[in-house]
Amino acid sequence: MHPKTRYLFIAGMDVDADKEALFNEVYDTEHVPLLLKVSGVLAVTRTTLEPLTMVIGGETKTIVIDGEPKHSAVYELESAEVLTSPEWAAAVDHGRWPGQVRPFTRNRRHTLRRVSGR
Repeated sequence: MHPKTRYLFIAGMDVDADKEALFNEVYDTEHVPLLLKVSGVLAVTRTTLEPLTMVIGGETKTIVIDGEPKHSAVYELESAEVLTSPEWAAAVDHGRWPGQVRPFTRNRRHTLRRVSGR
């Protein structure tokens, strides 16, 4: 984690199967690079949901959270105000994302977490 990270903004969503290749291309080549140019955005990590099996209290358990989005991006931010800046607003509505990708996403979840102990 970047040493200046004070907040994590997590954007999770599902996308229509026939739009998944476009979703990944636009996210990687346009959306993330645009958001990384916004002042106060320190890093972005994209993730894809995987099955979880782990040992808890000496017992192996499989954990399933119904409805959890398949795709997530974790944005490391210097402050929560980054998300309401004019730069952020312009970046999230630029390129192919708003017209060719966003309409085909669903189950969207946005959360903000403050980094503790810094």
